[in-house]
Amino acid sequence: MANKRVLSDEILAGFDKYKYNAVDTSPLSNYVMHPFWNWCVKLVPMWVAPNVLTLTGFLLLVFNFLVMIYYDLDFYGASLDHPEFPPVPNWVWLLCAFNNFMSHTLDGIDGKQARRTGTSSPLGELFDHGLDSWASFFLPVAMYSVYGRGEYGADTYSVYLVLLGVNFCFIASHWEKYNTGILFLPWGYDLSQIGMTAVYLITFFCGYEVWKFSVFGMTTGNIFIIVMWVALAISIPITLWNIYIGYHNKTGKMLSLQESVRPLVSTVLLFALMITWSRYSSYDIINRHTRIFYTTTGTVFSNIACRLIIAQMSNTRCELVNRLLIPLFTIVMVTCLLNLGVLEFYILTGYCIYVLASHIHFGFCVVEEMCDHFKIKALSIPPKKGY
Repeated sequence: MANKRVLSDEILAGFDKYKYNAVDTSPLSNYVMHPFWNWCVKLVPMWVAPNVLTLTGFLLLVFNFLVMIYYDLDFYGASLDHPEFPPVPNWVWLLCAFNNFMSHTLDGIDGKQARRTGTSSPLGELFDHGLDSWASFFLPVAMYSVYGRGEYGADTYSVYLVLLGVNFCFIASHWEKYNTGILFLPWGYDLSQIGMTAVYLITFFCGYEVWKFSVFGMTTGNIFIIVMWVALAISIPITLWNIYIGYHNKTGKMLSLQESVRPLVSTVLLFALMITWSRYSSYDIINRHTRIFYTTTGTVFSNIACRLIIAQMSNTRCELVNRLLIPLFTIVMVTCLLNLGVLEFYILTGYCIYVLASHIHFGFCVVEEMCDHFKIKALSIPPKKGY
């Protein structure tokens, strides 16, 4: 699939020198999750490759997303004031809870399996964090079906801003590593995963109607959005502080201001373009085709994030503008200035298919080139000599 190389010799040489450096200070992670994962990983056969665990966990989230597309395409399944849309079958919430829990667990034990089997490599970390960048889109979108649109729910634009906030927090942690050389693992990740599983289980046992209440005039959908923004508001200052400390103590990479903010340019451009499209679309595209709009944003973001992760792991210069943004700029200008009607749906769908194909192809190329460079297999562990 790799007709053209996507990893330069400089990047591959940088991977040769790479050493994982992360800090995890979360009490939940250190005192609850890691002991649990240490027990879980012992149940995994030694012949199972760590990347298989990573990929399986990601595919469980994709499966949740596809199931919700089938049962709740337009996020009206949990809306009491839209009886024309049938509710999501109750068993789906149990399925989502199981898949979310298993995805979180597999994501927690893949690195432990790599150390256990002696197969740790830069590919494993890139594989893990690259798929995590895409999962940062699937997770908040899946939660939207619990509250839905309409009364007691939330509108598509407010949820979209939360999605962008989650994406920005993800990119910020790797921007932080790009500047400091250290990945500071966020406290909110494990807490949000456990919280999502709990919400799914409560919905399964009590029905989606259990979330139909208000507190001081705020609906549960609005409360969910407020909680998310509070968590995001706490996360960003911590990232900025860690970067500041790196400069103050001269322990970071000591990049110039221009170089230090370079990794954020593509993300900011993506958000600005998509927000512009959503607000000035004559076809009201974000409300008419919400899932396609969300999917397009999440996929382009993942491609931007993956390229940043490659740059910070290989200690190379991050790209300034992602190439997927070039056609997007033209599309946004045309759709916002002209009243295209239903043609806008076809343009969005075409662009979505294009970015999905481009991102998947990019991922295959990166994995293939890294496997060739390190003389390893992505999804299997070679037998030890003498066996």
